[in-house]
Amino acid sequence: MKGNRPTDGSGGASPRQRDDEPRLIQRARQGDKQAISDLYRRYVDVVYRYVWMRVRDDMMAEDLTSQVFLKALEGLPTYEPSGSPFLAWLYRIAHARIVDHWRRQERRQEVAPDDTLPAPGPHPQELLDTEADWAMAVDLLAQLTDEQQDVLILRFIGDMNLTQVAETLGKTVGATKAVQHRALASLARLLEEQGGAR
Repeated sequence: MKGNRPTDGSGGASPRQRDDEPRLIQRARQGDKQAISDLYRRYVDVVYRYVWMRVRDDMMAEDLTSQVFLKALEGLPTYEPSGSPFLAWLYRIAHARIVDHWRRQERRQEVAPDDTLPAPGPHPQELLDTEADWAMAVDLLAQLTDEQQDVLILRFIGDMNLTQVAETLGKTVGATKAVQHRALASLARLLEEQGGAR
């Protein structure tokens, strides 16, 4: 699941794929197994990366990603394209699964999210050059609010533009931009504090 980061800002689909997406979705809604498989392969890596950044655990991210696609499969017959990308719908499902996961964790009073360390081995995304930088980035991101984390993950890991992030999170573009601004300012402050602590 740990695929390469898309570089075209599409969140995982090439321009040609985005053009054929409505037809592919229609076929999938009618039960076409090949179309369902194509949608899964097209978006599984980017959904996995989003989930992993929120839970920071390989096995849990794989489990939650599977739940996202199972829920999407169940909802496909009634899915109606609304002008938003199909990926935005998948991100909304993923966000709901992540919220459910953390609620269950709180009820069980197990390890708090901030105490979870990334699993050893290859990371789902090569954001930074070294593992130390990766661990620091994940730790800094975890210090932001959930809303700020969602916006930054969707923008910079999911490669979504502000409009797509706003649609996915059910916010206005202005509100999303403000959250992004506050999140980046907080990250800059945290980085400065970390530099002063060394």
